[in-house]
Amino acid sequence: MVQRNQMIRLKSEPEIAEIARGGAIIGELFAVLQDVVRPGVTTAELDRLSEDFIRSHDGAVPAFKGLYGFPGAVCTSTNAEVVHGIPSRRRVLKDGDIVSLDVGVRLNGWCSDSASTFTVGDVDAATRRLLEVTREALDRAIAAAVPGNHVGDIGAAVEGTVRGTGFAVVRDLVGHGVGREVHEAPQVPNFGRPGQGPRLLDGMVLAIEPMLTAGAESIRTLDDGWTVVTSDGSRSAHFEHTVAVTGERARVLTASARPVAAST
Repeated sequence: MVQRNQMIRLKSEPEIAEIARGGAIIGELFAVLQDVVRPGVTTAELDRLSEDFIRSHDGAVPAFKGLYGFPGAVCTSTNAEVVHGIPSRRRVLKDGDIVSLDVGVRLNGWCSDSASTFTVGDVDAATRRLLEVTREALDRAIAAAVPGNHVGDIGAAVEGTVRGTGFAVVRDLVGHGVGREVHEAPQVPNFGRPGQGPRLLDGMVLAIEPMLTAGAESIRTLDDGWTVVTSDGSRSAHFEHTVAVTGERARVLTASARPVAAST
């Protein structure tokens, strides 16, 4: 949780490069996972593979494991689960499911954070459209993350993408700054007005993460204290990148050199 009174910490080019090193691990992990996410796999298996992959890189550890007491290395959220799904051996993916994998890496004292929603086998056209719009919302939000704009421009870009699609923006969950900690200032809502909120400055590093639902925007938390689900049981998609506000456009720090076809 980002506290509103935290100061925004600008990062130097060498510091951004360190965050990008961890981010590249996540990008490559997602490229691996696109060949692993399939019917019959459990979310516990995805968690174990992800942790092993992260730790196979010298000095890298899962940033989420133990964070605020979270028990897994990655968040594995299926179908109507929006975020913070706990990996489980009992959750077996089946044909037609979607699963959002939210991953953090800590490397040399710097954090990176990214998420992608994967299809499991064949999904219906409405679900594919939900993923396409969520991914487009992320792309447009990143394009708005330039020096001189404001945090509100990022949220407005998400809202503008979603308007008229029949999908809803989850307003109770936000993106955030990233750096020495996974969650830093500022909060980055997925709604807003252009020109409103903190001004974007060279050196800001932000996790931008649109979360959309196929139904209503309202959410609730399950009795496990972690898993956030849509209140109406509709499906949800989640895409996220850590980006640096620098130069004339945002630099994505968590991209893979290979396309993640399973998430589009």
